[in-house]
Amino acid sequence: MQIPYILLQTVLAPVIGAILCAFLGKKLKKNLGWVAAAAMLYTTVMLALVAVQLWTQGGSVTESYQWGTVVFSLKFGFLADGLSLPVALVMSIVCTAMTIYSINYMDHRIETVYGREKPQMFSLYYALFLLFPVGLIGAALSTNLIELFLFIESGLVPFYVLMDIFGYLDRHRIAMMSFIWTQAGAAVYLIGAILASVGTGSFEISALSTISGTTIGFWVCLLILIGLLVKMATFGFHVWLPYVHAEHPTSIAAVLATIVGLGSYLIARLLYGQLFASFEIFSIPLMILAVVTMIYGAYLTMAQDDVKRLFAYSTIGQTAYSILGIASMTAMGVQGGVFYFMSHILGKAILFSVAGILVTQTGVRNIKEMGGLAQRMPLTATLCIIGAMILSAIPPLSGFQAEWVMFVGIFSRGTTSMLYLSIAIVAIFATFLTSVYTFWPAIRIFFGPLNPKMEKVKEAPKSMTIPLILLALISLIIGLFPEIIMHFLTSVV
Repeated sequence: MQIPYILLQTVLAPVIGAILCAFLGKKLKKNLGWVAAAAMLYTTVMLALVAVQLWTQGGSVTESYQWGTVVFSLKFGFLADGLSLPVALVMSIVCTAMTIYSINYMDHRIETVYGREKPQMFSLYYALFLLFPVGLIGAALSTNLIELFLFIESGLVPFYVLMDIFGYLDRHRIAMMSFIWTQAGAAVYLIGAILASVGTGSFEISALSTISGTTIGFWVCLLILIGLLVKMATFGFHVWLPYVHAEHPTSIAAVLATIVGLGSYLIARLLYGQLFASFEIFSIPLMILAVVTMIYGAYLTMAQDDVKRLFAYSTIGQTAYSILGIASMTAMGVQGGVFYFMSHILGKAILFSVAGILVTQTGVRNIKEMGGLAQRMPLTATLCIIGAMILSAIPPLSGFQAEWVMFVGIFSRGTTSMLYLSIAIVAIFATFLTSVYTFWPAIRIFFGPLNPKMEKVKEAPKSMTIPLILLALISLIIGLFPEIIMHFLTSVV
């Protein structure tokens, strides 16, 4: 049975959920999170049904719509294929998990900042939170450069408002910082999109291939790439991310990691997929930038004692892994880069959420004040180790398979050039730093003697831990059966 407008439904369901949340907060209070979770679960199920269809029948699912009048008309559409569909599905799963995680986390956060009698704050939070998956899923499925821009930017105002209202230290200044930086990246991307329409006569993504290898194609590629690199906080553009990541509510920080990493998918979709001849010019510079970002991000991370800031800084280096694979310009490298992005957001959602649990349950952020918490929070400790294993590419979790595929592609490019080979070797050693900055903090937090001040600490509520267990199980399944992801990616890349 064919479900009509199924891709449109995946975008509209969170919008409808947001509207309901805007009016039901006073009555449901923290339980409003279950309404938001229902909307996200519906979207995830619809995307899963599309995945089953693509798995069994192959090909792609497309939808095209016309919006406007005779004077003004905009054509937009959605495309679910082997590249966009798994990305959209994994992002939807992460957003669903974070919606459920938010129920107790935001109850604690709202009480801390505003007191108990503020039910309207739940309406504000969930109504704005649901706009994030709208933008993420819409961007993954978009067929039009302007449509893509609108979906990317749809989360900008919610991002600013939620940071400003529910953030931690110096949240007002940092909210404005994030707004300015992300808006700057979007502006550069938009200039590239407009220039592309001049060269192709269309905003359709599929039309970009007609200017690949041309002078205008070079400038379009450069502008779009810079815009995305700003949003991905690579070295030189990284200043804003650690502050924003560390001071955001933790449930949103996990989604922010997804927003930042989405740039790697867009580079694969737009530049590698459509502007290959123009993008190839940037291959070596981009790989060098990725390695520098990996190493620099790792050393910044290892210097942190604040549990939220620690995982915030690690995002800088982790996102660069995907860039490295895609910049290798090999099919396996690109597949591995996109695969790593999906694995990374699973692991990072777990680790950011663990940081939120620690702050909620202990009331402190300084790792030096912790220690021995595995005695009081064994499940949280286990989840932290699993998250570290995902990011450190330790089998049998998904990070290992993703890095394996990615480095096969990178080293295959190294057989053609000593420069590519040298970059690949340095990158391999850079990955070892990940194990240091993920496992060393976990040991300091959860093992050793218990701090006497932590004697009364309890395990987090199930609504905060069960979503993380599900994310860990998904990573394990993908790690044991990587064909689940590779079947889709190899059909397109």
